[in-house]
This record gives sequence, structure tokens and C-alpha cells, in this order.
Amino acid sequence: MVVYVDLIFLTNLCIDGTLIGLTAWMRQTKLVWWRWLLSAVVGALYVVMMFVPEFDFLFTFLIKFAFSLVMLSVAFGYKGLQAFMRTLGTFYVINFVAAGGILGVHYMLQSSGELFNGIWFTASGGMSFDLKIAFWFTFIVFFAVLLLFKIVQSAKRKTNRLTNYLGKVEVCIDEIVVSCTGLLDTGNQLTDPLSRMPVMVMEVSLWQEMLPDSWKNRLKNEAPDSLILELDREQFEWQNRLRLVPYRGVNKGTAFMLAIKPDRVKVSMDGTTYETTKVLIGLDGRALSSDGKYQAIIHPELVQEAASAPSKAPSAEATEKPLNVV
Repeated sequence: MVVYVDLIFLTNLCIDGTLIGLTAWMRQTKLVWWRWLLSAVVGALYVVMMFVPEFDFLFTFLIKFAFSLVMLSVAFGYKGLQAFMRTLGTFYVINFVAAGGILGVHYMLQSSGELFNGIWFTASGGMSFDLKIAFWFTFIVFFAVLLLFKIVQSAKRKTNRLTNYLGKVEVCIDEIVVSCTGLLDTGNQLTDPLSRMPVMVMEVSLWQEMLPDSWKNRLKNEAPDSLILELDREQFEWQNRLRLVPYRGVNKGTAFMLAIKPDRVKVSMDGTTYETTKVLIGLDGRALSSDGKYQAIIHPELVQEAASAPSKAPSAEATEKPLNVV
């Protein structure tokens, strides 16, 4: 049997470097390139030692664990016991995910005959498995599993960050209450230039039953001012609540958004409830979230302490705000 030690060293260098890099990504720690490389070299050298008979004593649990501590110390340094233990735990979780993924894919691709041929019984009556995994299969599946793991973790982080900005929204008009989940957009500056009221955008689908029948599915493609003109031929009890709010979209010209003046709006976030009457509800014909996690865009002024207090009317000397940009 021919063993290419250089190939084994380079392969394990890539694998150990990937494990260290993914550990740093999970721990949100920036690596120094030479520490990263030196740590991977330490791990790769350990694997090469298995081909030296004099070093067979190194392949025990305690020595393996000690080498992992050395690798992490070289890569991340020692910044306290708690931080080091968290890094160690993350490192082993990633290793177990990679190893489990390789075994899972290996057995998933095996036929029943190959699987049973690899099972044999010991003298004591136990079962043992003969595991033979090709080198290139291990190499390719290893990186595929870790790539999938990173994608899943990235999606989870994005969801967790998004959850911090989600809140419950209740809009009250007469006896009707419309509830949904809203996303706080701290960069949202959409306000009505006349009343200076902030505008909270909601999906028009939440209001379909209350709007005129002729408006259904039309706000997405038609200008709202043309829809308002049709109200002369229809009866709409909220006609006096309608507003047209000008805004400027990204890479688009000036347009108008149809808005409704509610009686009050409640926003609940982080255990705090904010209530205000000084707000407009902008109706958007599109789905605001592709995965349906929220149906409204909360204006940042609505979750300030001042939102629950009576707001002052704008003075005559107040300068006009620039056109809204959303």
C-alpha cells in the first residue's frame, strides 16, 4: 500500500483550517492569518504522526484532546476561561456536525447489500460495523456539510436579528381592529408633509374586506389617486379618513401612497406597549415580507416614549420637510 503523506498533510491542513475558520465565524471572532495557518499546521502534523510507529502513544483520548486545546490556543489565544470554553465547545460541535454529516451521507448512498455486508457479530454477541469511506468522498462531503451548516446558521442569525425588531401591531378604526406583526424600520422617515404624522405601511390585503369592492387587487398596479376619484360613484364610510401621501421610491420618481387615518394604533415590542392617535396607515399592494414574517413597517416614532404622550401641533413657523424617501 502506497501512502502519500504530503497529500494527507495538505488535505488535513485544509480541513483543520476550515474548522478553525468556521469556529471563528460562529464565535464572531476575527482571526490573525498567521495564527490561523499555524493552528492548521499543528492539526495536520498530528495526523501525519500516525504513520510513525514510535508515536503510537499519541493516539489516545487525552492526547487528542490536548492537541485540540493547543490548536485553539494558537488560533484564538487565551482571553479567559469562559471565552475559551465557549470556543472549545463550538469547535467540537462543528467537528461532530462534519463527522456526522459524512457518515450520514455515506450510509444514505449505500445499498442494503453493502450495508449488511459491513456488519459482523463479535464473540460476545455484539455487533460491529466495518466502515470504509473513500478519501475523495470524505474530502468533498466534508466541505459540502460545513457549507450547508454555515448556510443554516446564517439564516438562523438573520431570523434572530429580525425577531428583535418585530412587534405586534393593532390598528383601530371605529369598531374594527386589524392586528398583524410589524417590522421596526429605524431608517423609515415616511411622514405626511401636511400633518407631519408618521406613516406606518401595511399590506392592503389586511384591509380588503373594509375597502370598496372595485379596489380589490388594484392598489398594486394602479395609482391611488385614480381610485379615490371613483369614490364619487360609490359609498365608502371611511372616505373622510383617506389621505394621499407623496413619497419617492428608490430609483423611481415621485408617487403617492394611499393612507387611512385610524382612531388609534398600538405597538407592542419587548414587553412595552405604545399607543398613539397621531399616525397614518399607508396601504401597500405588495407583500412586505417574502416569507410572511411581518405585514407592516413600523415607523420609529411610534415606539418612542413620546408616542404615548399628546403630540403638539406643528407651528406655523415650522419649515416644510423634504419629500419622503422610502
